[in-house]
Amino acid sequence: MRILMVSDAWYPQVNGVVRTVSRLRDALEAMGHTVEIVGPHLFRTVPCPTYPEIRLCILPGRRLGRLIDAFRPDAIHIVTEGPLGLAARRWALGRGQGFTSSFHTRFPEYIRARTGFSTGLPYRFLRWFHGAAALTLVPTASLLDELRERGFEHLECWTRGVDADRFRPDAAAIDWQSLYGVRGPYLLYVGRVAVEKNLEAFLSLELPGTRIVVGDGPDRAALAARYPDVLFTGYLTGGELAAAYAASDVFVFPSVTDTFGLVILEALACGLPVAAFDVTGPRDILPPGVSAVGAIGPDLRRNILAALRGDRAACRAHAARFSWEACARMFLEAVMRAQRIVRAA
Repeated sequence: MRILMVSDAWYPQVNGVVRTVSRLRDALEAMGHTVEIVGPHLFRTVPCPTYPEIRLCILPGRRLGRLIDAFRPDAIHIVTEGPLGLAARRWALGRGQGFTSSFHTRFPEYIRARTGFSTGLPYRFLRWFHGAAALTLVPTASLLDELRERGFEHLECWTRGVDADRFRPDAAAIDWQSLYGVRGPYLLYVGRVAVEKNLEAFLSLELPGTRIVVGDGPDRAALAARYPDVLFTGYLTGGELAAAYAASDVFVFPSVTDTFGLVILEALACGLPVAAFDVTGPRDILPPGVSAVGAIGPDLRRNILAALRGDRAACRAHAARFSWEACARMFLEAVMRAQRIVRAA
């Protein structure tokens, strides 16, 4: 198949949506399909207010239409609900072309965290946006149930994967003590440094050892000033990121608004137990309560201390249940099912 993916999130952005689309493309191409990614890099952009790392396309419709016509896709998947996603939606509806979409990010909750604005209107927009898709792909079963309660329709579960060859317990571990003069246990967070990630729920706790934040974002400077005993490394990628996981003792995932949490799978694949709240994402990946692979529940400090007793071999085995090949096959099945739905309409 010739598959076109339209995404407002693409390189050089560093986030779970970009990693998902990139690894999905690689897995689909390995299966023999032709995949084209249309992202902001192909258009004129402006920085997103309060989050300049994210670039927003300016009037992309005409150029996007030419790109779609030139590629001649068998299937169109709209990844995000930004300016590019809106333009692709408008093009598809204008041509009578069916498409699939995916729900990756709780933008209503992110907007509320940043501005205090109610989630009602943003969710109304998202229902309208995805309501035109033949199927909307959702990363977890718990999120699917929640969106159904909010009035979303035509939803399908589509899980994620992890590169178990890149992320492994025997990755050449970083020596935190030699490099930074800090002592263990090493409590690691990986991800955006932004208010919606609820980082202060982790950084404000009294805990043994050293808290380490890998990543960057609009709140990094303020949090680094407020918590001078926390180690902020900035972004790490590839082998350095795998080494950071492998060298740590617990992975802490404080977010309560994520829809999945790819970093949870990466940590587990490196043998790193996970501590998180019992919310969408962690509860879809980890066993309930305290287990050999970590702990989830309402008390994050208790979860972190319990995860210190985790079993690194069990973590690795648990991560092996998730692969990008399985993710790609689920995506293909959904795309083909959507095409049958469109033909039958």
